[in-house]
Formats: sequence, structure tokens, C-alpha cells
Amino acid sequence: MSLLTGTGLFNISDFVPALSWMDLQGVQARLRRVHRQFDDLITKLLAEHAATADDRAREGRLDFVDKLRASKDDEDGETITEINIKGLIFDMFTAGTDTSSVIVEWAMAEMMANPSIMARTQEELDRVVGRDRRLEESDIADLPYLQAVCKEAMRLHPSTPLSLPHFSFQETQVDGYHVPANTQLLVNIWAIGRDPDAWEDPLQFCPERFLSDGPAAKVDPMGNYFELIPFGAGRRICAGKLAGMVFVQYFLGTLVHAFEWRLPDGEEMVDMAETSGLALPKAVPLRALVTPRLAPVAYA
Repeated sequence: MSLLTGTGLFNISDFVPALSWMDLQGVQARLRRVHRQFDDLITKLLAEHAATADDRAREGRLDFVDKLRASKDDEDGETITEINIKGLIFDMFTAGTDTSSVIVEWAMAEMMANPSIMARTQEELDRVVGRDRRLEESDIADLPYLQAVCKEAMRLHPSTPLSLPHFSFQETQVDGYHVPANTQLLVNIWAIGRDPDAWEDPLQFCPERFLSDGPAAKVDPMGNYFELIPFGAGRRICAGKLAGMVFVQYFLGTLVHAFEWRLPDGEEMVDMAETSGLALPKAVPLRALVTPRLAPVAYA
């Protein structure tokens, strides 16, 4: 999370490159420190992983990293280095963990602020899954309201409010706007999701808009509809969009299905303030009290 919030901080050097060598706000130093910590962690994990490689090979259960290391010297001459492997693991950590957990936390906050939405989600889960077992990934297709809640969370609280930077290699015109060559471009996903020209009551958390009889029934977050692009769109769309969508739906569904949620004693409202960063987490982490709601056998 330190990496995602740190890279989204205002940095004067982004606007006045001539000042970048001074690192006036300490942003570069902070990010280098986080990067070293991450590199040390991954180096340690890879060393521990290598120590058990023979055991996995004998048992026939090679994993992703084993496959990468086995492909270091491919037949076509391509080489995968340890640095490449570290980079892939780094991408999986940063792109697939905090971004998804941010969406789940916002969805939980919205449901706790809107108890009727929480109740409807739990009713659907009880009807489809029951209370004698836990949610499975195969159940998600039969849970349209849970899917709608996740879409609405992605619309109102995108984990990455600005798209990853794009770069114009040549001068062009876009809808009347002049874009010079060598310009860094970002799409304001946060603003698109709250655009009143695209969404009715854009500031209201309303999953019903995505149900079969809702105004956004056909809108999906996979880059086909530009009013909802939490994963981006086009050739540079997030490569992990399908896995990310399943993770959010499964994680959120499991939390809502398995537990009852309420605010701590003395708290009457959920703090919905945002903070800044490459990701968009809550300014104040969600605090809640939980109690089991399934049969004891479901937790075994």
C-alpha cells in the first residue's frame, strides 16, 4: 500500500522536470526505500522457494515460479533472468492485491452505510448457497446482485482513479483537443464513474442500476463500455482483469455470507472520506464488529 499511495502523491517535479534532481518532497527517496524493501522480501521468498524445489519436482506439483525458472534458457534463445522473475512477482503483488482489497473495503463500507443493500446481498447468498457451506467460485454466476454490488463499487470507488500513464508518440487531435507529441496522458476513471451525463444519481451507491431491469444492465467493467473502465480499455487493458473481478466477487461474497457486520459501539456512521494515491483507499480504515452467521459445519 505504501507503494500505491506514494506513487500517487503530488510531485512538483512531474510538472517542472528541471527540479527533479533535487527531489524537493522526498518522493523519489521514499519510493526507492519501498522498492528496496520489496526487493529484499522477494529475494528472501525466492531463496526459500528454491530450497524446496526438489521436493515439489518429486511430487509433481511444480508452480508458477518453478515453470519460470525451468524456462530460463528456452529453445528459441530467449532468456528469463532472476530480475525478470522478480519483476513478474512484483507486478502480481502490486497489481493484484491492494487494488482488489481497496475495492472490497469500499464495497463493505457502502453496504454498512446502506443496511438494505447488505441485507439483500445476504438474502441472495442464503438462497443460492445456503448456510451449511461457504461460497464457492462456481456460485458467483448465480449471484447477480453480488455482481451488481461489485460493479457499483468499481464505478463509485475505482481502486485506480487514474489510468496507467500513456504516451503520445506524435502530435494528434482528440475530440477537438490538441495533444502535442511526447505528452503523458492519463484517463480520469474516477470522474467518468461520477459523470452525471453517463450515470443517473452518480453519487448514490445503487447496485440495482446493473440488474437485468436497470439502466446499466448491459454495462460491464471489462473495457467494452467507456463509462465503466476500472481495468482500463483497449490494447493496454489490465491483463489480470478476469482474475481481479473473480477475486473481488469471491472475497466480498465470502465476507458478507459468512459474517454479520455492524459498527463498533459508539459509532453511528461510516467514514467515507478518500485519501490520495495511485490507489484510492479510505482515509480512515473500515472498523467493524463481526459475528458468525453460518452453521458451525461451514467453518470447519
